[in-house]
Amino acid sequence: MDIQALRKAHPEHWMRAAAIRTLALDGVAAANSGHSGMPMGMADVATVLYEKHLRFDPKAPNWPDRDRFILSAGHGSMLLYALLHLTGYEQATLQQLKDFRQWGARTAGHPEYGHMEGIETTTGPLGQGIANSVGFAIAEEILRARYGKAVVNHHTYVIAGDGCLMEGISQEAIGLAGMQKLGSLIVFFDNNNITIDGTVDLADITDQSARFAASGWHVVEIDGHDPVAIDKAIVEAKADPRPSMISCKTHIALGHAAQDTSKGHGALTDADQMAAAKAAYGWDYAPFEIPADVKSQWEAMGERGAVEHAEWQTRFDKLSKAKQDEFNRALNLDAPKKLSATIKAFKKQASEAGAKVATRSSSEKVLEVVNPLMPETVGGSADLTGSNNTKTADLGVFNPDNRAGRFIHYGIREHGMAAAMNGMVLHGGIRPYSGTFMCFTDYARGAMRLSALMEVPTVYVMTHDSIGLGEDGPTHQPVEHLAMLRATPNTNVFRPADTVEVAEAWELALTAKKTPSVLCLSRQGLPLVRKEHKNKNMSAQGAYVLADAENGKRQAILMATGSEVSVAMAARDILEAEGIGTRVVSMPCWELFEEQDAAIRKRVLPGGPVRVAIEAGVRLGWDKWLLGERGKEAKAGFVGMNSFGASAPAPELFEKFGITAEATAQKVRDLLA
Repeated sequence: MDIQALRKAHPEHWMRAAAIRTLALDGVAAANSGHSGMPMGMADVATVLYEKHLRFDPKAPNWPDRDRFILSAGHGSMLLYALLHLTGYEQATLQQLKDFRQWGARTAGHPEYGHMEGIETTTGPLGQGIANSVGFAIAEEILRARYGKAVVNHHTYVIAGDGCLMEGISQEAIGLAGMQKLGSLIVFFDNNNITIDGTVDLADITDQSARFAASGWHVVEIDGHDPVAIDKAIVEAKADPRPSMISCKTHIALGHAAQDTSKGHGALTDADQMAAAKAAYGWDYAPFEIPADVKSQWEAMGERGAVEHAEWQTRFDKLSKAKQDEFNRALNLDAPKKLSATIKAFKKQASEAGAKVATRSSSEKVLEVVNPLMPETVGGSADLTGSNNTKTADLGVFNPDNRAGRFIHYGIREHGMAAAMNGMVLHGGIRPYSGTFMCFTDYARGAMRLSALMEVPTVYVMTHDSIGLGEDGPTHQPVEHLAMLRATPNTNVFRPADTVEVAEAWELALTAKKTPSVLCLSRQGLPLVRKEHKNKNMSAQGAYVLADAENGKRQAILMATGSEVSVAMAARDILEAEGIGTRVVSMPCWELFEEQDAAIRKRVLPGGPVRVAIEAGVRLGWDKWLLGERGKEAKAGFVGMNSFGASAPAPELFEKFGITAEATAQKVRDLLA
């Protein structure tokens, strides 16, 4: 690569791009940690994108109709931080770049959503960014259909590397985007042929261009250092109705001694080599110094966006007051005022009906009254629509012929589905929920963790939540999954006992602003346990007294979730008949119970009685309630699973694994003996 030829051909562009390269070198060197090579290699692409195409306003970073830029190759975070600083984002100060990767800095090792304005999503784990981008593009299409092209009309741009494309989630995302013909999605493939271990062909020989083309994408291959070719490719991509992949042949660590080597992937900190690279760039400035003319050229790009933002505001103001209010309400994640009253009315009707219903069916019934109230809800399923019960009649199916549809057939893409939902929330204006079998949270786990980390209220509908799914057998029966989900910080795990608790869980999930929710729902029918109507959302407390001792002194407390609450109630009947006063505590959401004042927790779980927990999962986590919170080991027991399940009808499984009312009553008797 002839650096001097590049400089000579496009001198002003070269200096703008060199500003990115040198800031990346300086930031990584100051931290003595990070990845220099990718920002150096993709600086030309980023420069052309920001200069000629990207619509953004640094003074209003969250302008709803801005273009989105996602750095899927998140290890190259200095590229993004440099861009935000150069274009004038207030939070992206030069000091922040100097504090790269340090405690308290907004410039984390990988881009972290919420740390700095202009970071659209967290992109540490490779493949997540490109999968998020599909959700961004879907959200845009749905909102454009609802509010019109005048106020929703932008693009989502992604930089992805070979690592992103090796991750399995990338194909889930690529296949979905191609099928949905998401024409506003443009991915730049940083085709530098280098990984940490060496050249890409050590592990992969995939023809990425052919792969994208086979998945329904528009594909173009260019020299990633030629600004004219880059611009032409973007123009072509924007005009194509398909999603676009621009394969950019680049040189990692361009102009450095480590160029085109695996060493160039990581931290380039050798002072002499850095000096030589900067000399080759024609960059004769101190570390972190940007000449005024170059900085002003970059800031002019952001100033252009302010004009576009103002023009958009004029168009937005032409919407009806009702449309504006609806748009802003959904954007702010505010629930409609009618939601609370609707849930209360539904609960009252359910408590009066007293029907035995699988909680997955209860969930569908709740959605039937909620979805018409909340046009921002978008449902979906990973090829289990009829099992997850996530589609209501009013939604319509989202596809290339119906952008107003609010139900998405994700196919068997649990990980891609979860990541796309995160993208929808991050885009704004959408509250997505989607389902699969709870056992397959294993496949979605990476994106579910990021929901929690980013503090976005994605809703996961996980049905078939225990051995109660029956004949499909242990491969489909979640045993350890509740423990895994509960171990994840900032995640509300709801396991409702009946239709009433399902309604309460949905209300909490759809009003959350910073916490994802997982609804763990049964395949089998469950009897109503909340027979007395209460306007109060009892599940908001996390745990509450469902039934108390009636015959004599309270001697036992039975704690349970989901389908096992009815088991606890039946065990209580047995014990009360024997003169053993028994309290039943339903615990639909441990996380919310932990947040309660100690006085509330003490009223629900007082010291003294023996305690037995009943749940068709492993014991892990239950000791907090069995042994802590005034409990004692000698007075605590567990009725549940300590192995995988089996293939058989659900009633037989519960009997064989000892999750029964009689087994629970016997556990209490043994503890009292």
